[in-house]
Amino acid sequence: MTDTESGPLSADSTVFGRVSLPAISGSQLAAGMLAGSDAGEEVGKVAGTEDSTPLKFHVALSPDAYLQLDDVVSTRREIPGRGTVVTSGVVTEVVARHEGAAFGSDVFLIADGILPANVQEIAEVTTTRVDPECYVPPRPGEVAIRAAGAARDAALYFDRMDARVPAGIGRDGEPIYLNLEFLDGTRGAHVSISGISGVATKTSFALFLMHSLFTSGALGPRAVNAKALIFSVKGEDLLFVDQPNARLDEKLRSEYAQLGLPARPFASAGFYAPPLPGDATGRPHVTGRTSGVDAFWWTLAEFCERELLPYVFADVEDEKNQYTIVVHQVTSRLRQEAQAAGNDGAVAIDGTTLRTWAEMVDFISARVTNDITRPDWAGPAIGLGTVNAFVRRLRSSQRPLGPLLRGDLNTSTDHPVSHSIDTSQQQVTVVDLHNLPERAQRFVVGVVLAAETDRKEQAGPGGLLFTMVDELNKYAPREGSSPIKDVLLDIAERGRSLGIILIGAQQTASEVERRIVSNSSIKIVGRLDAAEANRPEYGFLPASQRQRATLARPGTMFISQPEIPVPLAVEFPFPAWATRLSEVADPIVTTGTRAARPDPFSRLPQPENDSWPGDTDDGAIDEPPY
Repeated sequence: MTDTESGPLSADSTVFGRVSLPAISGSQLAAGMLAGSDAGEEVGKVAGTEDSTPLKFHVALSPDAYLQLDDVVSTRREIPGRGTVVTSGVVTEVVARHEGAAFGSDVFLIADGILPANVQEIAEVTTTRVDPECYVPPRPGEVAIRAAGAARDAALYFDRMDARVPAGIGRDGEPIYLNLEFLDGTRGAHVSISGISGVATKTSFALFLMHSLFTSGALGPRAVNAKALIFSVKGEDLLFVDQPNARLDEKLRSEYAQLGLPARPFASAGFYAPPLPGDATGRPHVTGRTSGVDAFWWTLAEFCERELLPYVFADVEDEKNQYTIVVHQVTSRLRQEAQAAGNDGAVAIDGTTLRTWAEMVDFISARVTNDITRPDWAGPAIGLGTVNAFVRRLRSSQRPLGPLLRGDLNTSTDHPVSHSIDTSQQQVTVVDLHNLPERAQRFVVGVVLAAETDRKEQAGPGGLLFTMVDELNKYAPREGSSPIKDVLLDIAERGRSLGIILIGAQQTASEVERRIVSNSSIKIVGRLDAAEANRPEYGFLPASQRQRATLARPGTMFISQPEIPVPLAVEFPFPAWATRLSEVADPIVTTGTRAARPDPFSRLPQPENDSWPGDTDDGAIDEPPY
């Protein structure tokens, strides 16, 4: 959109969240919006007791008016030869004091009418937009209004967003939007969400953002090919996102309607979980949802062919460690020597058939420690100490990765078992990791993301894949290197050209690789620890918002996006989809034609000494705990 576009919005002006305006000058638009009858109410005048600059000014409030933090304020000034300059901003601080008081005890004399004084409130306004771009300070005495309607949209650049994604409700009760161009890779990409676990509602907001992307119409026809890949590490909470929430009522529906969104669960969702340890049939390891969940694993043949061994060593290590040379040598050897043995994913190497990960570990350990085979398998100039370091780390993976690396499950029967994570068959794919040890979680995240990156490179541009990774600091820490960190860095630096958008959530952004955070166009902060809030990674927050972030209640987020200089505080509605088994509206969880049995403990009588007879908590992580 150019400066020659403007005009009042009509009913036909917005299609799929895209705003188009008739053509008049930007300055005429801004001045007209401010002067219009719906521009907003007068709240005071630009103060003359504080310095007024083009980037920050103060408003002295009228006795019968008020301003709160995050309100949008506009004022204008006539410039000879330039016309009307409108300066708009967001309230970042409000102070009230007695003018005429000299001592703290004077407040009692003033209250009794003995000492004359006036109560004065002054609001600090941080500039968000100057239109036209003539950076002159607002003059003391000029009228200041609380911007509303089109004037508010102009102050927050919503009028220049061709495609708007609802992000929540602002403090003024009106919707706040994100510019899709900074989410879909057009001008930027990636989202970073930070906050205290269990309080900041990071996962809930990430799901709401994806729901908004898919249902707001902002993506237009591209919504058909837009997918989401979610790695779940917090219990089985995300295995019910396709089920309506039992707490969905008319009030909640109206909150979604105010944002232009339907209050419904994700219509197209697929779920994957690791296989049950020790089970020979490949059943998924889940308890709450017993249908509609597929198990995933990798056969030993796939492991060798796709060169997955480096992801077994996913712990962040010093890249100078010599044992990594052995890792790459063994990886290459497995690809060359391994041959498929049967239909169950087993491999044969040098006449030895391997069906389990434990057998593979023993085989590799024997080859790299044997004096005859060591030069071929570990490298010609590798010492025994380096080999032993490799073997120690390899053997430590035997237990966590045993259920995921299999050669004992038949995948080519009359009823083949699907064991691969496939994001193409549904819009939202949830990969449940909570039952896996931390090392196995890292392996899964690394392998799946690498596979999706390769798939997008081969498919070319066109579709979008929004990838949500929780606890990002675990996979891409600030120090050290690992295969998973390399994949995430690759996505952060060139993922938008491939159509892969990273939505990373972490408790502490200060512990995440800097390049990943800096490449995130959208930065979102929930409740923060006081020490974390003072880290330089949160320098985009004004001082008042840093302090507020330590007090923010669940459901309140501070959103920073490139077009708006000041982060905006939003509240997003409670999920319309179930976030735990007890919130499923229908106790029979149905997916397609398959139905799951209801909770077998749901009809048990409650103990007489239960102090909370109405509590239906199933022990899952309560997020968001509104």
